[in-house]
Amino acid sequence: MINIALDGPAGSGKSTVAKILSNKLDILYLDTGAMYRACGLKCKNLGVSVKDEVAVSSFIDGIDLKIEYKNGTQITILDGVDVSTDIRKPEVSMLASDVSALKCVRLKMVDMQRKIASSMDCVLDGRDIGSFVLPNAKFKYFVTADSKVRAERRYKELVERGTPVDFDELHKEILQRDYNDSHRDFAPLKQADDAIVVDTSTMSVDEVVNYILSDVNRRK
Repeated sequence: MINIALDGPAGSGKSTVAKILSNKLDILYLDTGAMYRACGLKCKNLGVSVKDEVAVSSFIDGIDLKIEYKNGTQITILDGVDVSTDIRKPEVSMLASDVSALKCVRLKMVDMQRKIASSMDCVLDGRDIGSFVLPNAKFKYFVTADSKVRAERRYKELVERGTPVDFDELHKEILQRDYNDSHRDFAPLKQADDAIVVDTSTMSVDEVVNYILSDVNRRK
C-alpha cells in the first residue's frame, strides 16, 4: 500500500502537487482540507459557531459528508449537494481553520481519512497527515513557502475563479491561519520528524513534483 503524506501551511502548493503526483502515479488523491471546509460550511449553514464544541459535537457524528470522484477530480458532497466550489470561498477557509481545531471534528475526519487510506493507494495533503493521521506512512513531505508567496498563489487562484479578494486581507488571513493551525491544542500543523522539507518559494510546480516523484520511485 502506497500512502504519500503532504503536509504544510495554506497556499504552499501541496494540493496542486498532490493532484499531479496522484495522476503520475495513477493513485487516488484525497484533499483532506476539503473535508474540514465542508464542516465549516455546515456550521455556517446551521448558524452554529465553529468555536462552540458542544454545538458542533451535537451534529458532527452524523454529518452527511461524502467524498466522490468524477473524471479523477474530487467532489465534496454535503447534505446531498456538491459544495466543491462553495468551500473554496475565503470566509469558509477561516471557518475551516477554526472548526478543525475542535477535537470532535478532528477525530471524525481523521477516522474517515484513515479508512480511505487503508483501502487504497493514495496521496493525502493536509496539516497533520504525517504526524497524526498516517504516522506510519512511508513517504512524508512537509511542503512550505514564504507567506507572501503563498498569498500571491491563493490570490491568483481566487481571481481565476472570479472571486473578488483584497491581497492584503488575504495575506493577513493566511498569517492568521498559520497561527491558528500551528497553535491548536489537538493535532496542530506540524512537520513530522521523518518528513522531508520542500520549500517551494522559488520552485515551479513541475520542479516540486519531479523532486518528490524521484524520491518516491527511488524508495518504493
